[in-house]
Amino acid sequence: MTPLGAEIRELIAAQGPIPVSRYMALCLGHPRYGYYMTRDPIGLSGDFVTAPEISQMFGELVGLWAAQTWIDLGSPSPFALVELGPGRGTLMADALRAAKVAPGFLEAAAVHLVETSPVLRERQRAALASPPPALAGGVHWHARLDDVPDRPLIALANEFFDALPVRQMVRDRGAWRERLVGLDAGGALGFGLAPDADPSVSWEAPEGAVLEIAAAGTAVMRALAGRIVAAGGAALAIDYGHARTGFADTLQAIRRHAFADPLVDPGEADVTAHVDFAQLATAAGAAGARVFGPVTQGAFLRALGIEARARALAARASATQSEEIGAALVRLTGERDADMGVLFKALAVAHPRLTACAGFIRDEEPC
Repeated sequence: MTPLGAEIRELIAAQGPIPVSRYMALCLGHPRYGYYMTRDPIGLSGDFVTAPEISQMFGELVGLWAAQTWIDLGSPSPFALVELGPGRGTLMADALRAAKVAPGFLEAAAVHLVETSPVLRERQRAALASPPPALAGGVHWHARLDDVPDRPLIALANEFFDALPVRQMVRDRGAWRERLVGLDAGGALGFGLAPDADPSVSWEAPEGAVLEIAAAGTAVMRALAGRIVAAGGAALAIDYGHARTGFADTLQAIRRHAFADPLVDPGEADVTAHVDFAQLATAAGAAGARVFGPVTQGAFLRALGIEARARALAARASATQSEEIGAALVRLTGERDADMGVLFKALAVAHPRLTACAGFIRDEEPC
């Protein structure tokens, strides 16, 4: 039994079963035993690998997206270049290196990293220890988006929204009941349903259907979009998930690059759910922002020129390095159902005056 597992069992024994959303929040963000509070989970020696760690091309193209979007917004100065959940800082380091091609971008920018993990903050400090000299505003860390200075912003969020807690509602006997985590007869963690129906959910669905409500994710998106509408700016979210709301149980745990039982060893695995981009888009639109996408990650990266960037890198690389670049390109943009290029989606939200957005085709059908 993990220390967090013991604490959750004690909590349930004293107060009763807890919603899946609270269980996720404890697993990932418990101040002492939470998964992200205690480790660097990224990389071959960790539990999963993210796109910025696969290839520099990903961060470089995101940096070029940020620079082009800044230009399209009228080159506001000063502005906040924000990253939510910056991982090891790899994406931001690559983005800054690429974005220096836009005159005035770095001089107008201040980097603001929203990170709660003390371990990952140290990784980010190391990655950004020598930022480009032109970066006039420096690099700053915050625990919350609310702490970022009130000014125009360009925000990046790669594999951020999947780690925010979701509510799970289950269609049971003609009503929607919230899925809870409780204790079984042997004292082990197990799933159950709330005894009372939730009248706020009115979707028609077959018996046993699971509806995930991204309450935490939509709250963050509403706040982000509200700031963008008020002060100017744009945000880019890239994550694995679906473009349209549907019925599915996507709660999952990843440990040592393999799926694990999310109720076993709390605090020792990455517990996430697939992102519902339709819910994020609705939240942004309700706040008055313009929405672009979602489109597949592969389509987004190709529109930004990843294939040309791969050719340029391969032209001055060794044979072995050239093969690695080609493999990374396929991994990031592959078009099979199980490939990152399809599983991952990109969504942008922006101030209403931004009528076009790099990487997206206006009014195209979502993926």
